[in-house]
Amino acid sequence: MKFLHTADWQLGMRAAHAGAAASRVREERLAAARRVVEGARAFGAEFILLAGDVFEDNGVDRLLVQKAADILAGFEGPVYIIPGNHDPLTPGSIWNHPVWARGRDEQEGGGGARPAAPRLLTEEKPVQVPGGVLFPCPIRAKHSGRDPTAWIPPRDDSGPDARGIRIGLAHGTVEGVGGDEADHPIPRDAAARAGLDYLALGHWHSTALFASADGATRMAYSGTHETTGFGERDSGNALIVEIAGPGSAPVVTPVRTGRLTWRVIEAELREPGDLARLRAQIEAHGDAETTLLDVRLDGLCAPTEEEELARVEEIVASRFLHARVDASRLRPFPDDADWMSGLPPGPVQEAAARLRMLADPAYKGSRPEEASSEVASQALRDLYLLAAASSAGEVRR
Repeated sequence: MKFLHTADWQLGMRAAHAGAAASRVREERLAAARRVVEGARAFGAEFILLAGDVFEDNGVDRLLVQKAADILAGFEGPVYIIPGNHDPLTPGSIWNHPVWARGRDEQEGGGGARPAAPRLLTEEKPVQVPGGVLFPCPIRAKHSGRDPTAWIPPRDDSGPDARGIRIGLAHGTVEGVGGDEADHPIPRDAAARAGLDYLALGHWHSTALFASADGATRMAYSGTHETTGFGERDSGNALIVEIAGPGSAPVVTPVRTGRLTWRVIEAELREPGDLARLRAQIEAHGDAETTLLDVRLDGLCAPTEEEELARVEEIVASRFLHARVDASRLRPFPDDADWMSGLPPGPVQEAAARLRMLADPAYKGSRPEEASSEVASQALRDLYLLAAASSAGEVRR
């Protein structure tokens, strides 16, 4: 048995966090879906498993539903889908679209093992697939504390699937992954408990393989086919799974399907020149047109380096698909306060001194409401820029 395992396409996601690049991000999710089908074809997969969250929610445009179904129908073999927690099987859901009924009708009408339309699995009952049997676990609610795999019966050597490969298709949180309150919780021994040769999972966006007691990978998250945002550890993949026979260790091969890169650069500035070195690092980054960049700055910044900081902001804004520079945590150098003596005496100088004190994260005194070190640092830097602009105006006059 050889198949492709994918999940969490999140088609229709708004991608507001990508700013003006949101439409491009949405387009790439459809393009990545096509690459999933191309990958299944290139690796000789007999069928495709889609483990939930095909769509961002049940309110996506019906035209998008048709596009997704058309992409999946381009695969020559069967495609099996379960609803996830983003697109649960509820009254009025996108699964009521007639395109899914077509796949069901073809299967029930004796269309053979290779239906021309994707097949939506809405019931917790075994389904015959090429080489074995599939146990689908469709999701019917956005949130639940119920194990979706609990219904799967243990292997029965005298049963009808005794000599076939057993695989599960589920959507949920594996024990120990994520927060304390797991949504649609799945035990780590779910595959072993049910005698599954492989359990294809969706819900978490990073690829993750789970070894069973015999060291074999019998349970895995494929991860999302195209990265959805900053911080995803290993996303943008699908998995090709090969299983020689019942009880054999699956051979799991990640296949790259994502094209966009979401890169985070965290830099702590300690001395003059650090910003220039950071700029050189950013300028050397390749594939800027397919990269979304999040630059997070911390540490100390001399007022004399504000021009260098502005240069960094210009470069990332002009070259990358989407980028932002967060300088809110930068603080002026402790000994770099000579410019403050040029401020108007009285309240302005006093405000600058107060801001300088509040900008220090180690300051233990009382703070006005919401006057965090980040807010004070930004205010102090803004005051410096105003003072510098005023000084430049005096020179010109």
